[in-house]
Amino acid sequence: MPNYRRVRIPGASYFFTVALADRTSSLLTDRIDDLRRAYAETVRGEPVVCDAMVILPDHLHAVWTLPPGDAGFSERWRKIKHRFSRKVGRTAHSTNVSLSKQAKRERGLWQRRFWEHVIRDEADYRAHVAYCWGNPVKHGLVTRAVDWPFSSIHRDIRMGRVDPEWSGGVIDGTFGE
Repeated sequence: MPNYRRVRIPGASYFFTVALADRTSSLLTDRIDDLRRAYAETVRGEPVVCDAMVILPDHLHAVWTLPPGDAGFSERWRKIKHRFSRKVGRTAHSTNVSLSKQAKRERGLWQRRFWEHVIRDEADYRAHVAYCWGNPVKHGLVTRAVDWPFSSIHRDIRMGRVDPEWSGGVIDGTFGE
């Protein structure tokens, strides 16, 4: 069995990519209210600062800062995935679940695990936040980041953190895609 090693620094900021198993699905945006509820229920009990987030049809990106003394991001993502899966039910995804996933009582909705990257410095932080905002443009879903409805860029515009006409360009790199 592989030994997955994750950097766990209490109170650190992290960038995440979390994806559905079916990368042709649009379930995350189709059922955005269920995803929002799963997220809210999870962070109500285990808070994070959500520095940036973007939800695309088949995957999401987020930059979180964990509370001091806390490095428990894996459990938060497990709970979000579980709660969303329960809300959408078995009919929302493939009945073609592998024996391995069946043995672990997984529904087959999500890719196993997720991509995480610990933020190293302010430039790295800015690049990953901008990557979240620009990701719908990168995927050809919109021509301007502000035109994508499922992005924290709207919150940050309201709070005066980013110019409403931010274009930022598309950041090169895979960033866990």
